[in-house]
Amino acid sequence: MTEFLVVFDVDSTLIEDEVIELLAEVAGKREEVAAVTERAMAGELDFAQSLIERVATLKGLPESVFADVQKRITITTGAKETISAIQSAGGKVGAVSGGFNQLLTPLAAELNLDFARANQLEVVSGFLTGRVLGEIIDRGAKATALQEWSAQSGLKRTVAVGDGANDLEMMAIADLGVAFNAKPIVREKADVVIEGNDLRKLLELLGI
Repeated sequence: MTEFLVVFDVDSTLIEDEVIELLAEVAGKREEVAAVTERAMAGELDFAQSLIERVATLKGLPESVFADVQKRITITTGAKETISAIQSAGGKVGAVSGGFNQLLTPLAAELNLDFARANQLEVVSGFLTGRVLGEIIDRGAKATALQEWSAQSGLKRTVAVGDGANDLEMMAIADLGVAFNAKPIVREKADVVIEGNDLRKLLELLGI
């Protein structure tokens, strides 16, 4: 059987970038935001609190920033082929992100994802307010997404792929937790570590 539900983290996993840093660069706050991101992914900071702090630095950016940043995103080597192969084998693929719907929605369409979930940045009168709407996608919300998508798809064999502390809970409840491009804390706790930055190595693990 090669029918899996595979759920990927997005930033530094499905894509090579940290989207909030690309947005912050436009706001002239990249270094400030990158330092907070690094501490959050290493598990030193509460993710939700760190996200609120980082999003606050984006206040006042025009909504057009999303289209600008979308063009600068680099999809990880092998991502498209890996997603297509999983689906061809009867599986489904989801992406759950501590990033933002405004960037994940077009990416999900480009990658032909079955499921996608991320945070929603508040935009009022064409400008970012520096706030997140609704529930923040933290480690608990990522684990919940994996469980919900498994139930919806009827696929009980689950795989979670991620790089940061925010991915540990979904990796723990998945049948297989895979560290990719990962921080030390994630490499230590994952079931399997993929070396290098080519996602096609996941297919070998899954026997696809």
